[in-house]
Amino acid sequence: MDKTEKALRKLTPKERKATRAILRKITQEQFEGLDIKRLKERDDIFRVRKGDIRIIYRKTDADIFILAIERRSEKTYKKF
Repeated sequence: MDKTEKALRKLTPKERKATRAILRKITQEQFEGLDIKRLKERDDIFRVRKGDIRIIYRKTDADIFILAIERRSEKTYKKF
């Protein structure tokens, strides 16, 4: 099981459904309607906010990598 699936299992069914929809939008590069912000001092790492859930991803010229799916806490952004 990859870390994305593991993180999704920790969410409620309602949160899981919403998060999967956001992940589909991100991977298809359909960013309209999403609360996206670039992380400070990083040009390639972004976060999407949906309620208490944060999806952190890295965008390169060719690919998008999901780095984390977490509930908002003091530790959420420290790794990035």
